Amino acid sequence: MVRTLLALGLGLTLAGGAINVAQGADHEYVGVKKCKSCHKKELIGNQLAKWQESKHSKAFEVLKSDDAVKIGKEKGLAGPPHEAPECLECHTTAYGVDAAQLPKGKPLAATDGVGCEACHGPGKDYRKKKTMADRDKSVAAGMWEADKDEKICLNCHNDKSPTWDAAKYKLADGSTAGFDYEQAKEEIAHPIPEDVKGKYIEVEKKMKAEKKGAGADEDEE
Repeated sequence: MVRTLLALGLGLTLAGGAINVAQGADHEYVGVKKCKSCHKKELIGNQLAKWQESKHSKAFEVLKSDDAVKIGKEKGLAGPPHEAPECLECHTTAYGVDAAQLPKGKPLAATDGVGCEACHGPGKDYRKKKTMADRDKSVAAGMWEADKDEKICLNCHNDKSPTWDAAKYKLADGSTAGFDYEQAKEEIAHPIPEDVKGKYIEVEKKMKAEKKGAGADEDEE
């Protein structure tokens, strides 16, 4: 598992994460703590729990492993992997962006690893419920469509990684590949339930009203 995690980008060149940085230059990051205010709810699919169980959430910590240190030495890193820019740009979120894009100018928590905004883009302008409830509005406000854009993943999942396995994925035609977008998406799927998608605010209001009504009935009894 360690080597699979390391494939996120240990030893990647500095150009590896530059595409995402440029894509989000007009928006600000907020960090996982802000995202989880909604995405920890079961009603919306509890994406937080699915991320916490994923390799992405552990991407920074794995840089401290014995395997990572060994690979770092083999690659001639100037310091330990968890301090090396070559590794941090793909094992953390928003590494190297302008300080003006960060909350109070401070880096996001490195321990969060590859967080929500590493794949979905800096979220300050699209994180409000009224915006998130509308896909088009979210995209217009800076949300990246990671479920449609393979390039977002390829910024880090590529053969510049020292642990790249060209035969990791088996394709339908029997051939193999180091990365297969469709299979990778399925592995980390964290969808919003279909009966809630696009109408989260309305569904939540209805549930709260029903709960309040049930409470009133109990008081009358």
